[in-house]
Amino acid sequence: MNSLLRRQIRKYLTEDLRSDKNLAQFLDAVERSYSNFDEQFTMQQRAMTISSDELFEANKQLKNEAKAQKEVIDKLKHVIETLKFYNLPEQQNTDNIDLDGSKLVDFIDNQTKEIVEINKQRETLLGELAHQNQELSDYAHMVSHDLKSPLRSIDTLTAWLKDDYSDKIDDQGQQSLNLIRNSVEKMDTLINGILEYSTIGKNTVEVYDVDLNKLIDDILGIIYIPDTIEIKKQELPIIKGDKYRLQQLFQNIISNAVTYNDKERGLIEIGVSDKKDFFEFYIKDNGKGIEETYFQKIFETFQKLENNQESTGIGLSIVKKIVDLYGGEIWLTSELKIGTTFFFTLKKKYNGTA
Repeated sequence: MNSLLRRQIRKYLTEDLRSDKNLAQFLDAVERSYSNFDEQFTMQQRAMTISSDELFEANKQLKNEAKAQKEVIDKLKHVIETLKFYNLPEQQNTDNIDLDGSKLVDFIDNQTKEIVEINKQRETLLGELAHQNQELSDYAHMVSHDLKSPLRSIDTLTAWLKDDYSDKIDDQGQQSLNLIRNSVEKMDTLINGILEYSTIGKNTVEVYDVDLNKLIDDILGIIYIPDTIEIKKQELPIIKGDKYRLQQLFQNIISNAVTYNDKERGLIEIGVSDKKDFFEFYIKDNGKGIEETYFQKIFETFQKLENNQESTGIGLSIVKKIVDLYGGEIWLTSELKIGTTFFFTLKKKYNGTA
């Protein structure tokens, strides 16, 4: 029998009852009841422990859910603060928006519908803009063709006058005819430049490997390089792009470096450095230099620093537009009477879009 139970019972029994065998069955039943109580008490303690653990876990989960809901509500509040600036109902107080239940859902639903409608209007406007751009491009081609026709006629007529009446036209007349032909050539170059500028970025560009070493060699074979100017070129990479656009880019900068070099021994250096996602190119010359005031102006259309008859004022604006098309940047450093260095970056993985 349990020692505590035995001691308590013996305390209240007489000496005769303590040794009475008839009580053995009764005492045995009492002992079983006591033991059963201990077992039940132990089970209750165990059940309470399990329940406490479960409540702790449940409470922890509820806290996490409450925290997540609070984050959602905070985000919704932020969305509403943003939407305050866009077409809120006049009767609604923008400083005290009701965040309660269905009103919040209705509010966000209405704003979402308005945003969807705005996006549809945006897509429509973009489609109309693309159509207008195509019409402008077609118009530019048509106008350039119409302008070139009379220019060709003027050039042909002046050539006939020089050939057929060379013995009847004095030196001053010959100079006038040469001036006319030079002006016609300049106008033709200008029209071509405008057409090139207007079409950059509007047509689908086919992207392929372009060997810049061969490209530069081709350019140097096309443009006139005086014997007084030396060209130095580093080993250049093969990049993804369109050969025609890349030729325009390099040729315009190199041509400017040649045209505006006033030194007895001119030097033009072409190089590149690797900048992770980009290649950074430079074209350096020892020419006249450019004042810092004009560093941005020279990239604007029709801007010229000198009244040079050979310049159209559109070459560097074409350069800037091509660099933008390739998702790069262009800038320069220069010092008067010392020289100029143009820097520009081109994406290594160009895919036809900026």
